[in-house]
Amino acid sequence: MDLRAHILLLLLLVSAQARDIPSNVQEFYDSVVAQGSCKKPLQTGFYDMVNSDDNSFAYCGDHVDDYGIIYLQGGNGKLANMDTDCDGDRSKNDDGRCDNAHSVQSATAMRDYVSAYKNGVPDLNPFVHDYVVFGNSGLKEGWITFDPRHHGMKPLSVMAVVCNNKLVYGIWGDTNGNDGVNPRIGEASISLATLCFGKDFDLDSDVGQGILYIGFTGADAVPGESANWAAADENEFESSIKSLGDKLIQRIGGSTNTSSS
Repeated sequence: MDLRAHILLLLLLVSAQARDIPSNVQEFYDSVVAQGSCKKPLQTGFYDMVNSDDNSFAYCGDHVDDYGIIYLQGGNGKLANMDTDCDGDRSKNDDGRCDNAHSVQSATAMRDYVSAYKNGVPDLNPFVHDYVVFGNSGLKEGWITFDPRHHGMKPLSVMAVVCNNKLVYGIWGDTNGNDGVNPRIGEASISLATLCFGKDFDLDSDVGQGILYIGFTGADAVPGESANWAAADENEFESSIKSLGDKLIQRIGGSTNTSSS
């Protein structure tokens, strides 16, 4: 490979891993922060950290009807941080960063869905599939829950994450359980965190601030077997859902009619 070709390849890789935020998404991000809090919360009362008394975070439905999106928003202009999830099938690409992670589960909530695809895998791999933990379940008395499916989101649908001044596409791949001390939001697989912040972030800390997680409603947000579930790594997987993600973010700032089938 000559020098020019090598430089071009490096530029393409950087472009794939550090996508600029489109203007409509940046404008939406700024408007959410400026608004301060959600006007039409679908469910409130969530925290974004273990040791916090701020339960102002909500699954926001301000634009579920016009844009077909559900997103996370706190009070006073706050957005979520990013806890790191290592749940799922770690049989490939496990580089040891999850060895001391807390509350690791051997399966994700979407295992049955992804294993049913013809080109599927036994379960999502946190080192390969950049997934978002979205929704809260639990049977503890007083535990606050939220199921995005009741508001039109589909399992394994594409999500958009604005983090560290870039836009990353992932999928809805897991849910928050009731194994913690409080019902929390703002979590993603280690591969998505890597796309946002690189490999050197502190796994034991809440990564970043001001992160906007956007879920898309409707069956047209599900990549299905067009996604490369057997991808070699997170970059290859994200590339396989990029075209759908690019299409879905066009809803933001406009309007949509989504399919509920």
